[in-house]
Amino acid sequence: MPESHGTEMSSIREASLYTKNADKSVNCRLCSFYCHIKSGRRGICGVRENNNGFLNTLVYGALIAESIDPVEKKPLFHFLPSSSTYSIATAGCNFRCKHCQNYDISQVAHNLTEMPGHMSSAESVVESALAAGCKSISYTYTEPTIFFEFARDTAVLAKEAGLKNIFVTNGFMTKECLGELKGVLDAANVDIKAFTEGFYRDICGARLAPVLENIIEMRRLGIWVEVTTLIIPGLNNSAEELRALARWIYKTDKTMPWHISAFYPTYKLIEARPTSAEDLIMAHDIGLDEGLRYVYTGNIPGLKGESTYCYNCGRLLIERRGYGIGGILLKDSKCHECGSLINGVWS
Repeated sequence: MPESHGTEMSSIREASLYTKNADKSVNCRLCSFYCHIKSGRRGICGVRENNNGFLNTLVYGALIAESIDPVEKKPLFHFLPSSSTYSIATAGCNFRCKHCQNYDISQVAHNLTEMPGHMSSAESVVESALAAGCKSISYTYTEPTIFFEFARDTAVLAKEAGLKNIFVTNGFMTKECLGELKGVLDAANVDIKAFTEGFYRDICGARLAPVLENIIEMRRLGIWVEVTTLIIPGLNNSAEELRALARWIYKTDKTMPWHISAFYPTYKLIEARPTSAEDLIMAHDIGLDEGLRYVYTGNIPGLKGESTYCYNCGRLLIERRGYGIGGILLKDSKCHECGSLINGVWS
């Protein structure tokens, strides 16, 4: 773990995963933007700055959010259900999503000389998680890739303490970044925000292809992956697009859970209509029609799609409403009715 300078903790540390150039510019290799950053400038994320040929992270340990959540909130439905996870975030993000619900912390860094948040250490995060009885630590709320150095150091200590590590991510990191997390990152919920490059370009300022490639890579590395798509009427909710996305998930891994969540107008998309229950049910049914084993609806409590059913016999196995669980009817990771293996990390 990097040493802090002086007697006070500092959020400025030399970054990982970058290349120095002769003209004192640097090439960041952390996410798929591969920013070329001149001296005195920052990358797209707003929290990685070139200081005379050295790339610094500006948010090491500067936690802008820290709380205890049900793991279902991430959402992860097949990973240690009904357990608590210790959630942390720093300021900054490498996306510019017009519908970001956490824009007040994800988009705040670009014009600031000092990063917001309170200083913490990897040790204190792990200690707090253990004291709270959490089973995992989640790097979430903003994009965890942009505070990679602190996330990695915390994750290593968490693993040693018997905790699991979770990324809630846009999936735009590099494969090199994922390689650095091999063996310490246990699970991820990855947003597939839409299934067109046009949406990613116009709404998020990014690209779809690296996200899909990284989901495949995460699976190869043994990371448990669940996928979330926020349904925005008029932008990514056509039956054709949803069917194409469901087919991609099926081809990649039909056991990978797909969460379909409802959108509520926010930030720069305040004029878009909210997602209806009918929108979610349509997407849910498309996923099942295409052969996915586990498709879930979110953000509208009370729909049948919140609960887990056996894909083989249809038996209700995990009853949910919102983030609450009514019961878990699994025996040795199998349906207690027909004995079919229910994919996930249950203990």
